[in-house]
Amino acid sequence: MMITAGIAGASVVPSTGTAPEATASGSPATGISLTGHRNVMAHQTVKFRGRVTPGGNRKVIVRVAGHKLRTHTRADGTYRVRWHAAGSGTYRARAKVADTTVRSHGMTVYAFRAAEASYYGPGLYGGGLACGGTLSPSKLGVANKTLPCGSKVTLRYHGKTVTVPVIDRGPYAGNREYDLTAATKAKLGFPSTGTVLTTR
Repeated sequence: MMITAGIAGASVVPSTGTAPEATASGSPATGISLTGHRNVMAHQTVKFRGRVTPGGNRKVIVRVAGHKLRTHTRADGTYRVRWHAAGSGTYRARAKVADTTVRSHGMTVYAFRAAEASYYGPGLYGGGLACGGTLSPSKLGVANKTLPCGSKVTLRYHGKTVTVPVIDRGPYAGNREYDLTAATKAKLGFPSTGTVLTTR
């Protein structure tokens, strides 16, 4: 419950763009904005909203995760649309005024799931990593048993977020999915073991 509440309170980031293109409403649309929560839990509904300028009744398409979400603006140009995050992952979203080239800037939505994690480092510094290189106190990354080396993983813990690569294999104890390096642990303020949110 606490994890979900922390995600729901994440910041909303606006995205805007402009292009000189006419619309079916009779007056040219000069821009469209797109906002929404960047950090959500997987399987939750994400609410996008924005505004087309100038106002009027226009058709809007929001593209996200291969889907086209269609809606109409209100008289003041504002619109809202919902999308269901079917699973964890990193998704790009962008809005467009239908039948025009007027588009917003893209925004990234991170959909997280919970995973058990631990950290490693002390006593192993200077040792080789399964994905190449050596472990050091400043090394950012995680160990995972199955994700390809170099895969980017976005982790979140108590409002702090970091994106790091898979650099090693493990952990091999308990039901833990990730081993965080000491530097990754410090960035997140993560304890020795616990539950972290991950996009992978």
